[in-house]
Amino acid sequence: MSNPVTAPKVPIFDTPVTAEVEALNPHYSPEKKEHVKQRIKELLVEQDAVLVAHYYVDADLQELAEETGGYISDSLDMAKFGNEHPATTLVVAGVRFMGETAKILTPEKRVLMPTLEAECSLDLSCPIDEFNTFCDQYPDHVVVVYSNTSAEVKARADYVVTSSIALKLVTWLGEQGKKILWAPDKHLGHYIQKITGVEMVIWKGACIVHEEFKTRALGKLIEQYPDAAVLAHPESPDEILELADVVGSTTQIINAAKDLPNKKIIVATDSGIFYRMRKEVPDKEIVEAPTEGEGATCKSCAHCPWMAMNGLHNLLTVLETGSNEIHVDEEIRVKALRSTQRMLDFSEEFNV
Repeated sequence: MSNPVTAPKVPIFDTPVTAEVEALNPHYSPEKKEHVKQRIKELLVEQDAVLVAHYYVDADLQELAEETGGYISDSLDMAKFGNEHPATTLVVAGVRFMGETAKILTPEKRVLMPTLEAECSLDLSCPIDEFNTFCDQYPDHVVVVYSNTSAEVKARADYVVTSSIALKLVTWLGEQGKKILWAPDKHLGHYIQKITGVEMVIWKGACIVHEEFKTRALGKLIEQYPDAAVLAHPESPDEILELADVVGSTTQIINAAKDLPNKKIIVATDSGIFYRMRKEVPDKEIVEAPTEGEGATCKSCAHCPWMAMNGLHNLLTVLETGSNEIHVDEEIRVKALRSTQRMLDFSEEFNV
């Protein structure tokens, strides 16, 4: 069974405040926005570049990716697309580990990001020195790490997974009698352990967005909308997942919204996903799951502050200057490629 007591304490880290995010991407008038978007489109063509955006970034960037032949998806599909696309430059709108993953898979390509300050609380919660010490305690365990980790942590791992593939891969390993060391998201880890029954030791990290969903408030919302379907990302606390009709990755959540007959959908994940969801199910009402608590100043604050750092302004800047290029030490990259490629191979073999 899991033994999270053996994991080191999660480091304390600062998250960007609203003023910092707004400073990176000033508000544009509609005319200025169209001018900037047109210039970005020209630069993408000139530099043989393609824009790859995560579901959680600003709607302007998702729209721009669609309009320029780029891609919007979760981190697994982003990695696949960037790996297979012929462009010599990948522009990754998301958080740092996504840019690193692109570089791990395609070292011959130039990988740029609108900002290198866009971190991930799961990545920050799992520093490599402490993770190495943790792994050393369990030499007989298969090390499976979530994609929301640094290149160094991926290099230590046997397998990398995303939320769309994690459950099936751990089930597969469990069928072979393997014991699992899981990092860094404790909620996803416990969810997988509960479903599979596989013996796991679990790191203690958590996503600052998904951990804020509140069970009591969600229960009240369900009472208010009894005919609504509840869709939740498995990074959410177990109490939230127990109230969900569907638990899945961002892509799985979007597919469930399309497939379910319900006309009202309550969604417990980052609100950035609503741009895509509203395009896929324009006839359905999408409702944010509440993050409110005692003394809260917003009903739902479900948006990653690091994802919000990506915008048109810094995207234009990076294309004009060539700054914010991702580099990964070659020795680390080769080791991280092994565990990351295993994820892609498993996904292809089992059609995940």
